[in-house]
Amino acid sequence: MRTLGIVGPGSGTLADRLADRLDGRVALVRGEGDPDAGVADGGVAARREGAATTYELGPTGWHARGESTTVDDVLDRLAPDHDYALVIDRPDARLAQVAAGADGADGAADVDLTVDPDGDLDPVVDLLEGLDPHETLESLVARVKASPRADRAGAIATFTGRVRAKDAEDDSPTEYLEFEKYEGVAERRTRDIESELEDREGVLDVVMHHRTGVIPDGEDIVFVVVLAGHRREAFRTVEDGIDRLKEEVPIFKKEVTAEETFWVHERD
Repeated sequence: MRTLGIVGPGSGTLADRLADRLDGRVALVRGEGDPDAGVADGGVAARREGAATTYELGPTGWHARGESTTVDDVLDRLAPDHDYALVIDRPDARLAQVAAGADGADGAADVDLTVDPDGDLDPVVDLLEGLDPHETLESLVARVKASPRADRAGAIATFTGRVRAKDAEDDSPTEYLEFEKYEGVAERRTRDIESELEDREGVLDVVMHHRTGVIPDGEDIVFVVVLAGHRREAFRTVEDGIDRLKEEVPIFKKEVTAEETFWVHERD
C-alpha cells in the first residue's frame, strides 16, 4: 500500500480528487481532536465506555475510533486490503507530505511538494508512485493467500526482523536504526531472490520487504513470507530468504545508540 500525507487548507479537496484518480482501493485517514488519535475512512464514532476501540457498522459503511490509535496503527490495519492511503492534515505523521495550497506547509516539518488543490494531479501521482510501499506482515501474508497457486498450499511460513535495544544487559541501548538502499539495484536483487526461491520444488510464492529510513527500537524492519505445499520447504525457504536478503541486497544500516552513532558496514 502506497501512502501520502496531504496538509493545508485545500487538503480535503486534493485528497478527494486524488482518490478518484488512483486505480485501486483508496483509504482516507483524517485526524480528529487528539493529535495522537487517528480515524480511518473519515469516520467518527462515539467510543463506548470501557472499550479501547469501537467499530460502528451502518448501511453506508463503518466508522472506527480507538483511544490511543496512531496514524501508523491505522495504516498497518489498512495495508492488507488497500492499495493507497491518503492521510489528511497530519503533518506529524512519518510520511511524504504534499501541501495543498501555498500556505499548506505551515506546521509541517517537511513538505515534498506544493500544489494547487484544484490543479494538475500528475506531479502528486508521480510522487506517490515513486514512494516505498507501506507493508506489514499481514499485508504480505494477504498477498500470498491471493496467489493463483494458493489452492496447492498447505503452509505459510514467515520471518519478521525487528530493532532490538540490546544484545546484552550492559549494552548501550539502541535508540533507532536508519536504513538506506542502493536505489533500483536493491529492488531488482530482491525480486531476483524471490524468483529464484520460487523455482524450488514445492515453493509456490515468496515475498520479501525491507523498510528504509529511521526505524525506532521495537519496530519491525524486514519480512519474508513463503507460500508452500508443505511446512519443511516453507521453513527452509524462509531461512534461506532472509539470509540471502541480508547478504546480497545492498541495504546499508546506521545504528544510533545512547552513546554513539555508526554505520554497521564500516564497523564490521
